[in-house]
Amino acid sequence: MRLSLDALLVIDAIDRKGSFAAAAHELHRVPSAITYTVQKLEEDLDVLLFDRRGHRAKLTPAGHELLNEGRHLLHAAVDLESRVKRVATGWEAELRIAFDGLIPPTVMLELARDFHAETTSTRLRFSTEVLGGCWDALASGRADLAIGASGDGPAGGGYQTRTLGEIDWVFAIAPTHPLAAAAEPLTRDDILKHRAITVADSSRNLPPRTTGLISGQETLTVFDTASKLQAQVMGLGVGYLPQCLAATVAAKGELVIRRTEEPKVSQMLYVAWRTTHRGKALKWFVEQVSAKGWLDRALQTCVAESSRSVS
Repeated sequence: MRLSLDALLVIDAIDRKGSFAAAAHELHRVPSAITYTVQKLEEDLDVLLFDRRGHRAKLTPAGHELLNEGRHLLHAAVDLESRVKRVATGWEAELRIAFDGLIPPTVMLELARDFHAETTSTRLRFSTEVLGGCWDALASGRADLAIGASGDGPAGGGYQTRTLGEIDWVFAIAPTHPLAAAAEPLTRDDILKHRAITVADSSRNLPPRTTGLISGQETLTVFDTASKLQAQVMGLGVGYLPQCLAATVAAKGELVIRRTEEPKVSQMLYVAWRTTHRGKALKWFVEQVSAKGWLDRALQTCVAESSRSVS
């Protein structure tokens, strides 16, 4: 290869400093070495890179094209060096985090802000998952860390978990919905007559999960909890919602909570990762979300944001 990173570094310095001599001073080299590097590259490429007339060295059109693209390579090389050094000290080059849709993106971005205040070398990649999606992302290799995974993990083990907390569910409907006037507790037959609002499981490989549905019940499937809440407030259907979320909206008169003969059981949420993954970035996130009260604060944010969205 005729083009080297060192040659690009020299051309970049000349363009920024305006002369071969100034570039030599910045790079701590003698001017003749700078001149030789440029001349050698021009000979190898058979193009003129600098217009040497006048007091300031100016790039030719070919030189501009080379430097514009070459700077991307220089930045990538610097980034690669940094990441290699971080990996050697235990920090991952990239950490992929899947989080359940009950956890607001705002909360995850706040974690990213705090993380980058300590280190900026590990790239973060977030994805939102629903129901079994967190486990699916971890099992398929789409994620290194799952925050808010619920239920049992994939068969075969190989995962570590910590408990985040428990979610209580309530059956919620719009005040104008026919079931709002029905006698409690609501039976399976009562509920079966009405459309259920459900959030689609985001699993790609594991069998998709459904919760709180009755076999044969008509459904309207939405893509996240906020949309489910909005649909139930609009009276488009019925279903279970997190108690903390439904209670806040019910207090405003936009939902009513009803007892059912077969209530949905509480759901435990976990943070999970592969046993073989021991990077420092993963450890940092696990410690943050495992801290006492973190899930409660995350759910409070969910409640506040959802309440605004239905107002």
